[in-house]
Amino acid sequence: MSSPAETAAPEQQGGGPPRSGQGWRVVAALAVTQTIGYGVLYYAFSVFLAPMARDLDAGNAQIAAALTLSVLIAALCAPLVGRWLDARGGRALMTTGSLLGTAAVLAWSRVESLPQLYAVFALVGVACSMVLYEAAFAVIVSLYNGNERGRANGLLALTIVAGFASSIFLPLTGLLVDRHGWRTALVILALIYGVAAIPLHAFVVRRRAATGKAETTSAQERAGIVKAATRARPFWLLVIAFTANGGAVATVAVLLITYLIHLGHSPVLAATLAGLLGVLSVTGRLITTGLQTRLPAALIAAAIFALQGVAALLLPLIGRTVAGVIGAVLLFGLGFGIASITLPHLLVRRYGTTAYASLAGRIAVFSVADKALAPLGAVALAQAAGYGWVMGAVAAACAIAAFALLAYHRL
Repeated sequence: MSSPAETAAPEQQGGGPPRSGQGWRVVAALAVTQTIGYGVLYYAFSVFLAPMARDLDAGNAQIAAALTLSVLIAALCAPLVGRWLDARGGRALMTTGSLLGTAAVLAWSRVESLPQLYAVFALVGVACSMVLYEAAFAVIVSLYNGNERGRANGLLALTIVAGFASSIFLPLTGLLVDRHGWRTALVILALIYGVAAIPLHAFVVRRRAATGKAETTSAQERAGIVKAATRARPFWLLVIAFTANGGAVATVAVLLITYLIHLGHSPVLAATLAGLLGVLSVTGRLITTGLQTRLPAALIAAAIFALQGVAALLLPLIGRTVAGVIGAVLLFGLGFGIASITLPHLLVRRYGTTAYASLAGRIAVFSVADKALAPLGAVALAQAAGYGWVMGAVAAACAIAAFALLAYHRL
């Protein structure tokens, strides 16, 4: 028997879909802010790691812990951010978050010790929870309420553009550090982010219109949907699936270059293949979105997660040859970005849009935290038992994700 959350109307509130031009203006604005946001608040960190370690007289692991702290804090903030988005929309939240992010990056440029660095990255984590994918997806889901095709296309367009954040900002950041030093480079990146994100979030993202009695009714309805969902099996199967796959993907993203070098490949080839993951994530999203018009989204994602598990198992066996490693990386990379567009689809299909951000925030607590912690566990496992065991663990996580989605589809 279905719970109230499971029988919620697929498209429940928000006044209907936007006019075509208005909707795509919001999607385009968010594509810009997500690309710059991920580039500045997340990807650029790896370029700053070595010069920061030198100037702050700290080890690489101590510096890297700041980014882990940021991701964990973003995970902890996710439920509160989700409730805000469902109740009030994204304009005020994302504008405030972009202001905070800009200020945090400027403060980052002035740190003189590890405690200061960690304090700054605690603020970066709060800002990330307010301005990156989870918030942007909630805005688009609400924006295209009643228009499933428009929502799918909007999410696809956003993730395709933002998928190139690392390709743009890693070389840009490297160039800035080389020419100006890491502190001045951070000031420039902060200004780039602030000048783009603050006005786009403030003037393009829409507010939620409900007020007064309607807002009270919506709050009660959201609470009922969330309560029913979190007491039932389907929601927790989604938590298991996307947490397991998120940890597997994060592990491969962090350790792939090191592992390929360990297998005997040149650093140039290893870096090139790792760089392909961003391009492959775009390909995987295009394939997934196209197939969703013909097949259930849960089954598509389950199949791709299973293929990722196969690729992880094959890598230690065939990865010493160039052809073998290319094949394994290509196979794993096709699933690199599909979770980000599959989860919104599954949540809206089962629970509607009224409590989308609240439910997505609950899942993010687990999935985002696992993305931060899984690579640390993988590094320890690699040191204790070898990289073959790490790939085995990645394959097991992908299998768990695939079986969880198969079970979800059957309910």
